[in-house]
Amino acid sequence: MKFQIAISLLAVAVLAGCSTTSGSKSNGGPFSSLTGSKPASSDVLAALGNGLIGNKASLDTSDRKRALQAEYQALEYSPAGKSIEWKNASGSRSGEVVAAQPYQVGSQNCRQYTHTVRVEGTPQSARGTACRNEDGSWTPLT
Repeated sequence: MKFQIAISLLAVAVLAGCSTTSGSKSNGGPFSSLTGSKPASSDVLAALGNGLIGNKASLDTSDRKRALQAEYQALEYSPAGKSIEWKNASGSRSGEVVAAQPYQVGSQNCRQYTHTVRVEGTPQSARGTACRNEDGSWTPLT
């Protein structure tokens, strides 16, 4: 009997650290501390590194910034399944980022997401997970 109670308590403790966030604010953001969709600062974008796209796509500096901004917007503000699109002025390079439902690992908010980049019409997709830092930046795990 004591063993069954101990197992039950352990299961509750483990599940408590892996809950899914189901609510969202009127701005579409998944986290209660958010106030609206705003451009990310350079520091917040820097935490994403090269994002999911890494060096897979041949993007210039301004395209890479647009792509990282879209990743941040999707992770920070977008409802699950909604795509955040970006494109350069000529339309030769574009992409879309789609984030899944946010969830918690311990006290940290995380999301899986997909980023598809099109260079001259050829798509390249990458999928990964990022977790939100206390300063509002996101760190990709994959």
